[in-house]
Amino acid sequence: MSQAENLRLIDIQAADDGQLKACAEILVAALAHHPSAWKTEEDAIEEIASFFTEVERLAFAALDGADVVGWIGAIKHTKQLWELHPLVVAPARQGQGAGSLLLSALERRARNDGALTLWLGSDDDFGGTSIFGTDPFPDILAAAARIEALEDAPARHPIGFYRKRGFTVAGLFPDATGPGRHDILLAKRLGDVPAA
Repeated sequence: MSQAENLRLIDIQAADDGQLKACAEILVAALAHHPSAWKTEEDAIEEIASFFTEVERLAFAALDGADVVGWIGAIKHTKQLWELHPLVVAPARQGQGAGSLLLSALERRARNDGALTLWLGSDDDFGGTSIFGTDPFPDILAAAARIEALEDAPARHPIGFYRKRGFTVAGLFPDATGPGRHDILLAKRLGDVPAA
């Protein structure tokens, strides 16, 4: 039995104060290698608060007993288009299935609510992919099509995780967090597209 089979999911709005604090700590710790990510617990708490105050946002937390091991959020841009933002798992629990469990739950919820596409932006501001430090101009789409995760990177970039789960590179925002630090856009179709 995988460790993810012992996890249960809750809506983040049902989390208690200690669990919300754990969500903030995980957000900071899981993305510590990203220079442009949340750096303080206060910033992370502010991000988590947006899932309570903004009606187009929703989030789930994965619990092992009462302990949060990861969480996932989404922003509903339209009925058909949702953004995954963010997906984080405690560093000690990565690679054990929690991320896949959270992603599957979000995809199921999005499909049930009529979403057709789920997308996300995944910055490479730390040197995790072959596109880091390069100039993708003038053919940005060709550069995006060649992106690969680097095995010898200072940290593992999640592009491989998302590709294994059916996402494809859909674009690139060059220099999103500084020169040569690009935001990689990934997207996944969630179901059959009805005839127009």
